[in-house]
Amino acid sequence: MRLPTTLSGSASRVQTTSGSASEPPAGMGSPARASDQTWRTLVDALPDAALTLDAKGVVIHQNHLICRLFPEMGVGRPMGQLLRNPDLLTALEKALASPGAPMSLKFTERVPIARTIEARATRLDPSLQSAVLLVTFRDLTENERVERMRADFVANASHELRTPLAALQGYIETLQGPARDDAEARERFLGIMLSQARRMTRLVDDLLSLSRVEMRAHIIPQGRTDLNEIAAEVVQSLDALIAQHGVEIAVSRLAGAAPIRADREEIVQALQNLVHNAIKYGRDKGRVEIAVNRVASSGNTVSRLAVSVTDDGPGIEAHHLPRLVERFYRVSAASSRAKGGTGLGLAIVKHIMARHRGDLTIASEIGKGSTFTLSFDELPG
Repeated sequence: MRLPTTLSGSASRVQTTSGSASEPPAGMGSPARASDQTWRTLVDALPDAALTLDAKGVVIHQNHLICRLFPEMGVGRPMGQLLRNPDLLTALEKALASPGAPMSLKFTERVPIARTIEARATRLDPSLQSAVLLVTFRDLTENERVERMRADFVANASHELRTPLAALQGYIETLQGPARDDAEARERFLGIMLSQARRMTRLVDDLLSLSRVEMRAHIIPQGRTDLNEIAAEVVQSLDALIAQHGVEIAVSRLAGAAPIRADREEIVQALQNLVHNAIKYGRDKGRVEIAVNRVASSGNTVSRLAVSVTDDGPGIEAHHLPRLVERFYRVSAASSRAKGGTGLGLAIVKHIMARHRGDLTIASEIGKGSTFTLSFDELPG
C-alpha cells in the first residue's frame, strides 16, 4: 500500500510535536494517552468490523468484529498484504489524500467463500497520533442473497398469475366476439375460465399463507396439541379429495398421547399439504399411509415425535430432493400446474417447521414412492 509522501511527513511532524510537549502535572494522566484510549474505545463500539491504520498501512487497532470477517487480520500486520484487492487499496490511498472525504466501495472476496463486502475509509484527525485512517467493513452477502430471493419471488409470482390471467382475457374476448352466440363454446369456455380463476385463488391463498408464516417466524408457538388428533383431523378434512382420486388412506397412530408444542392450525396446514401432495402426485388409485411415531433423537435428551406421509407413487429423483422446498420449484412444472399445484406447498411446510424448531425430511425411491416426515420435540405428559 503506497502512501502520499506529504501524509507521511505530516504524521512525522505530529509525532515530533507531541514528543516535545511538556509533561503533565504529577498525578494526572497523559492527554495523548487519554485521547488514544478514547478513539480505541469508539472503534471497539462500532457496529461494523473496523480497524485503524498508521501512515504505512499497518493495522494498529481493530475491534472484535474484524476477526469474524477476516480471521487472518491482526494488529501489527500490513493490511495491504492481507487484502490484496487493488480497488480497495486505491480507495484507501484516496482517503488518505482527502481529509474529510470518506471513500467507499464494494468488492468481492472469493476465498475462502464468495462474499460481497462494503468498505468505507475515513481520514482521521492528525491529533490522534499514530492512527491516520479508519476503515470499516460490512458483509453484504446475506443482504444480496435475500434481495435476489425477493426479486426471484416477485418474478415467479408474477409469471404464475400472468398465465391464468392471459387465458381469462383470451376467453372473455372470444365470448365477446366470435363465440358470442355459440352456446356450446360458451359453456366450454366458462368451465375453463372457472378453472383458471380457481388456480389464481389457490396461488393467492398460498402466497398469503407463506407471508403469514414468515411474519411470525421469530415467534415460538406456545400452544399444546396432539399429533394423533391432527392426523385424524387432516384425513377428515380431505375426505372429498380422497374419494375423488379413489385413494386408500391408512392412518397409524401412536399408542397414548403424542403431545407437542405447536400452533395447531399451522401443523394441520403443513400435514394437509403433505397429504394433498401424496394424493395428487402418488399412484392413481394408490395408497397413502400416515403414521405417528416416536423416533430416536440424535444427541438430544428430549424425545421426538414424528408424523410421516408415504405414497406409492413414481418416486422423485435424488437430485430434486434438496430443492423441493424452494418457492415455485417443481419436478415437472406442466404436471404440477395440470394438477392444480402452485409450487408453494412445501415452501410453506418448511417455514412452518422452522418456526416450530422442527424438521422436515424427505426420502424417495424411484418406482416405490416417497415419504415426507415432520418431527418435533415431545412435550412432557
